[in-house]
Amino acid sequence: MSTEVQEMPEQGEIVLATVTKVMDHGAYVTLDEYDNLQGFLHISEIAPGWIRSVNRFVKDGEKKVLLVKKVNPQRGDIDLSLKQVSKDQKKQKLKEVKKFEKGKTLLQNVQEKAKLSDKDIERLEDSIYSKYDSIYDAFIQIGRNGIDSVKELKIPKKTASVIEEICSKIKLPSVEIRGIMEITNSKSDGIEIIRKTLLDELKKDSTIDITYLGAPKYRLSITSEDFKSAEKSLKPIIADIQSNIEKKKGTFKFTREESKKTREN
Repeated sequence: MSTEVQEMPEQGEIVLATVTKVMDHGAYVTLDEYDNLQGFLHISEIAPGWIRSVNRFVKDGEKKVLLVKKVNPQRGDIDLSLKQVSKDQKKQKLKEVKKFEKGKTLLQNVQEKAKLSDKDIERLEDSIYSKYDSIYDAFIQIGRNGIDSVKELKIPKKTASVIEEICSKIKLPSVEIRGIMEITNSKSDGIEIIRKTLLDELKKDSTIDITYLGAPKYRLSITSEDFKSAEKSLKPIIADIQSNIEKKKGTFKFTREESKKTREN
């Protein structure tokens, strides 16, 4: 007889589930991250207000992000809620799942290329999780900063070499913030002053790009690994360009455009 205890989710946890059976009073689901443990989504927890048909909101085979409302370990009952999950919680959960799946694929690649046993991979996984929230996060760091950035993990040399090779091929996630610069200078050599100012700035920082849109407009864009670091870089660049333009009796105006993710991983 097996003495292994089935792991249960905690009350208040956000989980990913697959709908397995839709009924008039709710739906049964299996929890993807808990070995397909079964839970129940009552009709009153599907959506606000009166629900005429459960099928309008949940269908067999659908994936749903749900809140664990109540857990009874003795009876094995798990009550779930769809209506209490916010958009941000749903977005964050799907992002975590995506990261987990990518991390799993990366580890499989490492195992195949380095010819590692299941126990070797398990040890590697435990080591990474001791320092990082996900396998994917660790591999992204290696992709950005090289294998030496995780030397505290003490990964065997052969495995480390394979990981570094795999990480070098990962498309690193990045963001772009941008805006329109309106620059004028009425001096006889005004165009050359503007051109030199912008070229000098481009030489200082490889993360920026400046595109001529037609006098007096230029688009300034900055690419970085996240919005926080991009914003931090933007302010001194704008200040520097504005200062140099105004020193030569020119005018400067900057208008922000919508920021965006340049790669969605």
